[in-house]
Amino acid sequence: MIDPNADTVLSFHQVSKSFVQADRKIDVLREVSLSLARGELVGLVGPSGSGKTTLLNIAGLLERQDSGQVTINGKATHRLRDGEASAMRREAIGFVFQFHRLLPEFSAQENIVIPQIMNGLGRGVAEERSNQLLEMIGLAARGTHRPGQLSGGEQQRVAIARAVANVPAVLLADEPTGNLDPNTAGDVFGHLVKILRSTNTAALVVTHNMELAQSLDRVLTIRQGALTT
Repeated sequence: MIDPNADTVLSFHQVSKSFVQADRKIDVLREVSLSLARGELVGLVGPSGSGKTTLLNIAGLLERQDSGQVTINGKATHRLRDGEASAMRREAIGFVFQFHRLLPEFSAQENIVIPQIMNGLGRGVAEERSNQLLEMIGLAARGTHRPGQLSGGEQQRVAIARAVANVPAVLLADEPTGNLDPNTAGDVFGHLVKILRSTNTAALVVTHNMELAQSLDRVLTIRQGALTT
């Protein structure tokens, strides 16, 4: 159970977002408020078109809200310049998508090493951490393999390790098992939870699978842009 007095790493306060389509205003998020404590794992569920991806994109500083405030590690994000937002994404946020997006010409280990080097870590330290993460996800013996030599589930496990390599404050996952068969999905989700628990990383995980979502600390539901618990 997460300590209610633990540090808040991500918070939304009355965040709204709308788009104009064919002269019609569409409210995608309606005064959404939420908070994640350090190490807390939260599921986000809802029907297609309910605003889940837009919420994740705003949390990941990929889109800007129309109103309200988003705070990451205690810092308000609405006035960040593009370069500052990029630095915060690199340093404080990890991403896992439905498709692994690994670099095909590099090995599993190298895919985990590269973002660490881009964040200023020395190669030796980055390789050591990559090997530790590969061990955590049960792929220590597959580190020299390129993505094309790995199964879909193995590729997604490498993507998870890559996402936490820079020790982000929060990980944002958009249907991380949506492209996998049920058995593989359960295995990958189990590795996701294991690595998040062991690194004390908070996570907001979008999923359509309620069984998997209920293994997290709590589940939020979004419908027509409004959030419920």
